[in-house]
Amino acid sequence: MATRWGVCSAGKISHDFTVALKTLPAQDHQVVAVAARKLENAQEFARKHSISRAYSSYEELARDPDIDVVYIGNIHPHHLSACLLFMNAKKNVLCEKPLAMNTKEVKEILDSAKSNEVFLMEAVWTRFFPVSMEVRRLLAHGEIGEVKMIRSEFGIPLLHRPRLVEKELGGGALLSLGMYCLQLVCMVYNGERPESIQATGVCLETGVDETVIVTLKFSNKRMAVFTYSSSMQLPNDAIIVGTKGTIQIPAWMWCPTSLVVNGKETQYPLPEPCLPLNFNNGTGLRYEAEEVRQCLIKGLKESPVMSHSDSLLLVELEDEIRRQVGVVYSQDCQ
Repeated sequence: MATRWGVCSAGKISHDFTVALKTLPAQDHQVVAVAARKLENAQEFARKHSISRAYSSYEELARDPDIDVVYIGNIHPHHLSACLLFMNAKKNVLCEKPLAMNTKEVKEILDSAKSNEVFLMEAVWTRFFPVSMEVRRLLAHGEIGEVKMIRSEFGIPLLHRPRLVEKELGGGALLSLGMYCLQLVCMVYNGERPESIQATGVCLETGVDETVIVTLKFSNKRMAVFTYSSSMQLPNDAIIVGTKGTIQIPAWMWCPTSLVVNGKETQYPLPEPCLPLNFNNGTGLRYEAEEVRQCLIKGLKESPVMSHSDSLLLVELEDEIRRQVGVVYSQDCQ
């Protein structure tokens, strides 16, 4: 039986996700419905992607009995309400990152997933790329010894995009860019909480973070440092340094297609898209979709690769970085 997807929001990331699903076998994945706030947007999306049902409200999508899982691709501040709507309708959910605006919202989402007994995963797509799987395998086998340092960066000039600039749209570089560096640190150090975290940076006049450098210290003298920016192009790679060697993830570290282990490079090419994409390496969204399918087949309520506790640690560290840099959202005051 195919996993039947409903798509919530007809925006850019939903487009790429739907194109990515088409690179997987049709007998495994089908998009059966799309919902947008305007019917014409949903209809246009449905026409472009050959989807049979288009809805003008998320509520209609939640009521559709023929959907196994909903992909939520709307903007960050609306993730909480969308997650609660679909999970209360007993729908499994793959929600785009960040899962929500702060720890309080994430806890509410996780509690709802548990009480409704549905599957929920934050769509940190990077974790499911073959490169990330190989990194985890190499670390588990001690190929570079004990990890002592992680360095990464994610910087792209995006200040022309209101979504990165306006506070009410969930703007700020951490939740859109920096979190990819942070999730890498959390993955490599196996979800361990750092002993200390120091963040320093600059904010835009809108009150959201623009460029920030974060240093984390872990037990046993292990470190991590990352830089993220919405105003400048950075090298956008990552390096993991161990006592016996190094792992390099060349650009783009958030959607990687190559890996350099002790100087030896291996390529992990992506399938070609059937339609133009909005984001680099967008067909790589296929890997998180297949993870969801495998979890549903096994009857799991969360993924061991991006678990509920992983999402909670990520947002708690994000909140601390924002606190130090001085970014406060309206959701923090409720």
